[in-house]
Amino acid sequence: MWVMCAFPCNLPPMKETTPETDLLYMRQAIREAMKAYDMDEVPVGAVVVANDQIIARGHNLTERLHDVTAHAEMQAITAASNALGAKYLPDCTLYVTLEPCSMCAGALFWSQIGRIVYGASDAKRGYQTMGGQFHPKTLITNGIEADVCGDLLSEFFRSKRVRK
Repeated sequence: MWVMCAFPCNLPPMKETTPETDLLYMRQAIREAMKAYDMDEVPVGAVVVANDQIIARGHNLTERLHDVTAHAEMQAITAASNALGAKYLPDCTLYVTLEPCSMCAGALFWSQIGRIVYGASDAKRGYQTMGGQFHPKTLITNGIEADVCGDLLSEFFRSKRVRK
């Protein structure tokens, strides 16, 4: 059971991760992206992990909610904060299938999330291209299952072009 906490949170410190654990959790984020795909949403998925457990999941819901802020990361941040009863997430890792945009980077900055792991890069709208930044203490890992994540997005947009 999680105890309500203010920053700093009373979770145990983040454990060292391995390539295997990164792969495991990224595959869970990909499952979330598939849910978005099945709902005709841009297929981006995210999970938040704390103490080796998934505490939050999210996928894009911008079309369903008619809300441009309903990105997978935003859904996952909100769910993680609710799960922990805290607005700061320094002992958590976000796994997301696509490089966060500058809006999500801003929210992640304010959440003070400990680590971000993303799959595919986004050369057009990713935080690096758009000038976004994360909290200085946030660790970044990229490229985990990048081909799978990128292929899912490519297939989604290819199917959109075919239908028109």
